Amino acid sequence: MSKPQYWSRQADSPKRRRRGQKEPARGPELLTYQPDELLNPADLLARFSERAQRLIEAVPDDDRPSQAAVLAALRQGVLEAFRTREEHLARLVESDLEARGSGNRMSSLKWQVSIRKALLGLGVRVVEDAAERDFFVVVEGDGDRFEIVRPAYVDQATGKLILSGQLRRVPGVTEPTDSASEEKP
Repeated sequence: MSKPQYWSRQADSPKRRRRGQKEPARGPELLTYQPDELLNPADLLARFSERAQRLIEAVPDDDRPSQAAVLAALRQGVLEAFRTREEHLARLVESDLEARGSGNRMSSLKWQVSIRKALLGLGVRVVEDAAERDFFVVVEGDGDRFEIVRPAYVDQATGKLILSGQLRRVPGVTEPTDSASEEKP
């Protein structure tokens, strides 16, 4: 299966390298998902139903299934595919959090990068910018600045939030005032 046209990758592909040459190290941010449209179960079902109707018309009348039976089977298949995708992405998100947050053997850099690459390859955006407040909940602290406790994960194919991020309020950095430089008249 080839990658859809809306996947972008750095220009140096394996086909351009010479035999025996190692692949240059790449950061996980180099593989980004840029969908033309979001996946929507209703739209997919409509497209599948249209195609199924054309295929069914080619079947002899004696062997032809009912339109309702075909539509029910397609609907069940599309919904099951979306549930499976959501479950798979949730498991990868859990693995990413475990690899980055714990002190166990999975937290090696190799695991962190490979899991993050898998997430990005499946179209999951990892939001690690506290300025994108829509993807985060504030969990603790006082102050006017925020620091990230846990990143947010967004499925770019469907536009759904997989796991909201967590922010901690921290005191803002205040500019030190130099009272010695202020002279009183």
